[in-house]
Amino acid sequence: MFSHLAKILFVFLLVAVIPALSHVTARASRIRLVPRLSLYSSAVVSQWLLAGVGMLVAFWSSHDLLAAMFRFVPLRVMLLWAGALAVGALGGLAVESVLERRGWWPAESELVYLLIPETRREKLWAVLVLAPTAAFCEEFLYRGYLLGLLGQWSHSLPLSWGASSVAFGLAHVYQGWAGMIRAAVLGALLAYPVVHLGSLYPSMLAHGLIDAFALGWLGPRLMRSRLVA
Repeated sequence: MFSHLAKILFVFLLVAVIPALSHVTARASRIRLVPRLSLYSSAVVSQWLLAGVGMLVAFWSSHDLLAAMFRFVPLRVMLLWAGALAVGALGGLAVESVLERRGWWPAESELVYLLIPETRREKLWAVLVLAPTAAFCEEFLYRGYLLGLLGQWSHSLPLSWGASSVAFGLAHVYQGWAGMIRAAVLGALLAYPVVHLGSLYPSMLAHGLIDAFALGWLGPRLMRSRLVA
């Protein structure tokens, strides 16, 4: 009974509390005065804490689910899947930036631009610490735990796939409508190898590559073009 209650509470945390906290944080004016590296370190600590709690809940109540998340896949298969996902997602980001500049897509929120690294130290932090953290923690939480648990409860792959992707999008409410839609679509894309291979490793690698490239190169490039325009 207690393990079942823990699972319910943690799912509620992911689908309701995290989006609410994200929304409150985005509305706070003082967040814009916080140094970028402090924002990065805060995000890293909070994600690892959340993933740690999720690990404990999964270990306590869902041993089979936890084991299924980290099923071994051949290195070649993992690299092929991760590469294809990363190329597709980054291509989508490039198209989105073009549509935004032409006014055909919602503009990015101010916070998104505030999070783009500018100095060499910030880029190293973003690529070597922030991106791997998001890759492991978010994939475990949303494509591993939430997708798997909702699938067990609903016995419906489309429902659990869609619901976990929407929850991932809501967790990025601080990025505005454009960011939430992008995150939900990316979440659905990253869930594909999890469903078909039964392992989180390809999605984790793809997620890390996407974030590292977006933060280390694409984001600063788009920021420069925005300032020029």
